[in-house]
Amino acid sequence: MSATVINPRRLAVLASGRGSNLQALVDAGERGEMDGTVALVVSDNPASYALERAKKHGIPSRVIERKAFASREAFNLAVADAVEESGADMVALAGFMRVISPSFLSRFPGKVINIHPSLLPAFPGLDAQKQALDYGVKITGCTVHFVDEGVDTGPIIIQSAVPVLPGDTVELLSARILAQEHIIYPKAVTMIARGQALPPEKFLLRMKGLVL
Repeated sequence: MSATVINPRRLAVLASGRGSNLQALVDAGERGEMDGTVALVVSDNPASYALERAKKHGIPSRVIERKAFASREAFNLAVADAVEESGADMVALAGFMRVISPSFLSRFPGKVINIHPSLLPAFPGLDAQKQALDYGVKITGCTVHFVDEGVDTGPIIIQSAVPVLPGDTVELLSARILAQEHIIYPKAVTMIARGQALPPEKFLLRMKGLVL
């Protein structure tokens, strides 16, 4: 049996808020538990704590505010340019509160991933934890997926289930889901680096023996 070919990833992480999933990626990379490193942090929010996390770890960061651009497309173009300039070969969304445009995705085909606090395809979009509680499910969780032009509709890479407990609030459930997010996001990066997770178009090429 041939050895697994590992292609470590250089991540550009886009974050708007606390950046706890960014921290999980950074920590996993520094511990050697993820086949990849964070090469750049981009935030649309100059007050984002993700920027402070980047600074503490010596990771280059950029603030690119939406209000500085006349259109969403121009904003997306500026973010894409920053990613390319960093030499990153994958984009990880970590609480990035901006819509990623098709033109951005076309710059990085099959290289943009996101983490969502539900077991997709259940409860896509905003307030997934509240959706789960309102619906009355007994199990929810989190999902890492490739990003496509839909809302949380891209191919799934890895999921983790979390029980919904009696008396759960949105805050309690969110905290338990977040703990699992911190575990599976680095795992997803490693899976991609090892060729264990591919977007559909590359999977078909592999089946034909055209890509490693």
